[in-house]
Amino acid sequence: MAQSERFQLSVRVLAVLASEPDTMHTSAAIAETLGESAVMVRRMFLLLHKAGLIVQRKGPHGGAKLKIPAKQIGLGDLFEATAGDWFSIEDKAVAGWIKKVKGDAVAAMNEHSLAGVVKRMKKGK
Repeated sequence: MAQSERFQLSVRVLAVLASEPDTMHTSAAIAETLGESAVMVRRMFLLLHKAGLIVQRKGPHGGAKLKIPAKQIGLGDLFEATAGDWFSIEDKAVAGWIKKVKGDAVAAMNEHSLAGVVKRMKKGK
């Protein structure tokens, strides 16, 4: 799955979780809601859990839910959590500059939160 597809799916998965933040959501239920594969949703759960954005619980009442409020989840942090090593270069002459550019991009994306995305998605319906 390409970086942009992972990011898009992560936003959609978190939007479902944000719609009912106190409810545990199964990967199967989210997959059905989004028309996606449950396997892909579970893979996204792993990335989002590793980034500290969701909590997961196994068992009959298991699933996932947001660990922090949607308004505190910046899109830049979400992008970094799901996109992997999206902007790197091995040339030491420009590596520091590239690191700064990457940081600036993440900071700019973090000016927008998951809560804002969810709000816009609700308006679009």
